[in-house]
Amino acid sequence: MGLVSAHDTAEPTRRDFLYIATGMAGAVGAAGLAWPFIDQMQPDASTLAAASIEVDISSVTEGMSLIAKWRGKPIVIRNRTPKEVSDSANTPISDLKDPIARNANLPSDAQATDLSRSAGKGKENWLIMIDVCTHLGCIPLGEEGQFGGWFCPCHGSTYDTAGRIRSGPAPENMHIPPYAFLSDTHIKIG
Repeated sequence: MGLVSAHDTAEPTRRDFLYIATGMAGAVGAAGLAWPFIDQMQPDASTLAAASIEVDISSVTEGMSLIAKWRGKPIVIRNRTPKEVSDSANTPISDLKDPIARNANLPSDAQATDLSRSAGKGKENWLIMIDVCTHLGCIPLGEEGQFGGWFCPCHGSTYDTAGRIRSGPAPENMHIPPYAFLSDTHIKIG
């Protein structure tokens, strides 16, 4: 056994080059073979078209609700009455079962105040949320229950006029999807 010094280097041979070239050709070939399988996992055009919807709310007067469908989920768009807004705004956070807003338009740790659950300053009367009970995914009944908001008859979850869980087994407030007002009469959801 001889000693190897730092100055000993082996010159690359033609065989080394062929090994590297064959490996690279195999990698490119494998990627080319795999690409059609990877590409077919992309959403199709109809799915991309449903990624967002525009809703005309011009006919939704005070105290009315409109149900739209977005990504297979019912979205309730409610033009709340001043009493509903007032009742919700006067509810202390400490009375809530879930103090988090669950609003995709706000930071994830935003508190569940009435303003953070509504469409915001100047549009406090508008509530846009996913109309699905957070317990087992049932569809709650609107304008029902002890707090005048939503009531899920399946297991008894009760939500207030801002969609915040107040009693029952549901662990979270109903979620609010990403949305934006395009004008005073049109909303884009998604």
